[in-house]
Amino acid sequence: MTSLSSSAATARATFLPSSCRAAPAGGSRRSRLLVARASSSSPKLPAGRRLRVAVVGGGPAGGAAAEALAKGGVETVLIERKMDNCKPCGGAIPLCMVSEFDLPLDLVDRRVTKMKMISPSNVAVDIGRTLAPHEYIGMVRREVLDDYLRTRAQKAGAEVLNGLFLRYEEPKERNGTYTVHYNHYDSSSGKVGGEKRSFEVDAIVGADGANSRVAKDMGAGDYEYAIAFQERVKIPDDKMRYYEERAEMYVGDDVSPDFYGWVFPKCDHVAVGTGTVTHKADIKKFQAATRLRAKDKIEGGKIIRVEAHPIPEHPRPKRVSGRVTLVGDAAGYVTKCSGEGIYFAAKSGRMCAEAIVAGSANGTRLVDESDLRKYLAEFDRLYWPTYKVLDILQKVFYRSNAAREAFVEMCADDYVQRMTFDSYLYKRVVPGNPIEDIKLAVNTIGSLVRATALRREMKNLTL
Repeated sequence: MTSLSSSAATARATFLPSSCRAAPAGGSRRSRLLVARASSSSPKLPAGRRLRVAVVGGGPAGGAAAEALAKGGVETVLIERKMDNCKPCGGAIPLCMVSEFDLPLDLVDRRVTKMKMISPSNVAVDIGRTLAPHEYIGMVRREVLDDYLRTRAQKAGAEVLNGLFLRYEEPKERNGTYTVHYNHYDSSSGKVGGEKRSFEVDAIVGADGANSRVAKDMGAGDYEYAIAFQERVKIPDDKMRYYEERAEMYVGDDVSPDFYGWVFPKCDHVAVGTGTVTHKADIKKFQAATRLRAKDKIEGGKIIRVEAHPIPEHPRPKRVSGRVTLVGDAAGYVTKCSGEGIYFAAKSGRMCAEAIVAGSANGTRLVDESDLRKYLAEFDRLYWPTYKVLDILQKVFYRSNAAREAFVEMCADDYVQRMTFDSYLYKRVVPGNPIEDIKLAVNTIGSLVRATALRREMKNLTL
C-alpha cells in the first residue's frame, strides 16, 4: 500500500498512494557486482562446501534476498507455502524500484500519474501535476510480482521449495548448523498435509511476513499491526477507463479512524480497500464505507476476490539473533501513515543478502551476527528518517476529520506535491527551497489552526 503527504518535514521523507505512468523504457539491466569483504577471523568453510542459507518466505523480501544470495555464490534454499500468493496490498511501487530491481515493464499493470485525495467532506485534490512525462507510480499485482522474483531467484541458482516452515533448531556448537523443519508439499506424493522434512543451514533469513514463525522462534518480540481489508472489483469497461492512469485515496473517520481507504487500478479491475490499527473489529464497516464513497465510480462492479492481512506498524524490538535475521514485513518494515512496504521489503532482502555475501567472501566463509548487524545499521541509516516522519504525520493529521481536511488542503500545493513525489519515487532525501519551506511551514500552521477551529465548531454542533 502507499499514500501521500505534506508539510515541510514531510517533503523530506514522504509517501504516496498508488499512481503511475510510463517510465523510461529499458531500465538498468546491469548485473550487480558483489564485493566480498569477509573478516579474516571468519572460519573458512571446508573445501568443496559453500555457505548455505535458508530464506523463509517468497514475497518481495524473500525473492530479492534469494536471488542476491545465489548470485553471490551462496547455496540458497527458499521456502514458500503459497506459490499463488495474493496478499491484500495496494500494490504501489516507486519508479526507482522498476530500474533498481530490473523489473520488466509488462509487470506493471498501470502507470498512475493522476491521484485524487478525497477529504472527509469529499473535497477532492488532484495530485500529480508536478510529475515529469516519464514519471509514474507503478501498480502491480502481488501474485505476479512475487512469482517473477521467485522465478528469477531460481534461475540464479536458488532452490525453491513448496513448503511450510515449522521451526528451527539452534546449533549445538559455536560454529554448528541450524536445523530447519518444514512441511514439504508435493502433488505427486498424495499427502494432503504435506511431508515433514528437515535440512541444515548456516544462516536463516526470515522473510515470512507479519506472522513470521522465524521471528517467533528467535524471540523477536511483538509489534502493533494494522488489518488491511481489500476487495478486487471488476467494473464495467467505461468506468475502468477512468482509472487507467488514476488512483484514489479517501480519508475520514468513516473509512478508517487511523488510516485511509483506497481505490487502486490493476490490469482489468480495481482494488478497493482500507485498514486500521485501533478498530480492527470494525474493518468490514470501514470497507463498506470506502465502497460507498467510491460508489458512483465503481457502480455495476462485481467483487471477484476478498483479501485480508495484518500489516506491521513498526520494526520489531529484535531483528537479529546469531545467524538468524529478519527482512520485510517480518522485520516490520512498513511505513506508518502510508502503509508502503513492497520497496522496503525487496530492498531489505537484497541488503541483507549482500551483507551475507560480503561477510562470507562469496560463500566461502561462515558469517556471524556482526555481518547481519551491518545490514541492519545500513538499512536504519538510510530509511529511519522516513519511518519517523510518517509516524509523526499519522499522529498529527489522522487524529480527527478536521485535521484530515487540513491534510488534503495542503496536498493541493505544487511544492508539497513536487517534494512528496520526488521523495517517494526515488527514495532519496530531496533538498528543499528555503523560501518555499518557510511558506510551507506557515501554510501548515494555518491549516492546522483552521482544522482546530473547525473541530471545535463540529464539537459544538454535536453538543
